[in-house]
Amino acid sequence: MSEKRSQFPLPLSSVTGGSTRKPAAPAPVATPQTATQNARENNQHRTGAAPGVAGTAKPATVQPQQTVVRSDLAATEAPRRAMAARTARQGVKDAQVLAALEIVPRHMFVEPGMLAQAYVDISLPIGHNQTISQPYIVARMIELLKGSGPLRRVLEIGTGCGYQAAVLSFVAQEVYSIERIKPLHELAKANLRPLRIANLRLQYGDGMLGLPQVAPFDGIILAAAGLEVPRALLEQLAIGARLVAPVGAQVQHLQRITRTGKAEWTSETLEACHFVPLRPGIA
Repeated sequence: MSEKRSQFPLPLSSVTGGSTRKPAAPAPVATPQTATQNARENNQHRTGAAPGVAGTAKPATVQPQQTVVRSDLAATEAPRRAMAARTARQGVKDAQVLAALEIVPRHMFVEPGMLAQAYVDISLPIGHNQTISQPYIVARMIELLKGSGPLRRVLEIGTGCGYQAAVLSFVAQEVYSIERIKPLHELAKANLRPLRIANLRLQYGDGMLGLPQVAPFDGIILAAAGLEVPRALLEQLAIGARLVAPVGAQVQHLQRITRTGKAEWTSETLEACHFVPLRPGIA
């Protein structure tokens, strides 16, 4: 492995320049061709279990000097299309978001024992009392974040296994994602490495603080629910930008907040949802 690839995802200092931030041309939004090609090339060097479609998963046998491909993208093309079509029937209309959902191989982000459920519309455990969100809610939140205009710089709070960050990378020019649980931060890096997504950067830290050194953001999305949205995150929105987050304790709803002025925000309360709690600090 070359030195360049071992640095994935790119460190935050690569865009902040340490203490001095230097302007740089935004990375292109990820494309289906590059992600698929990267995953296939990487799979020639990986060993793992072959994914199964619901009801058909079979254990793989590893033979000496033989690589067993974990991610056979061709085998999951139909389930991915079906998942995107189902999400469209559930009400998600944005074509770019649906295309991203169809492209990203969700089975690469779930536990090996749950591969048969990778394309079912349910959340799944990823360890450390966290989950990978159901495909519909991922698409719905990104659609709410996107609105009718393009997204340049987006911040995700709660990387988890990395799936939502990967979907975001097909919609926004730059994606930054923070995870407070160190083993999940490392898991996300391992899951995302085969796709070699150039416009995605991961950060280990307290998501409630955001990334002021990279702000302002055109969109901020939270993958955990608090009783209210942290003020620090609201301050890191650009004027006219949106933040989408689950808000509440026992009863939660998606909330979309738009920054309308230097010290002005408007809020919309939308559909019911259920997320793990938003917590401060690192673990």
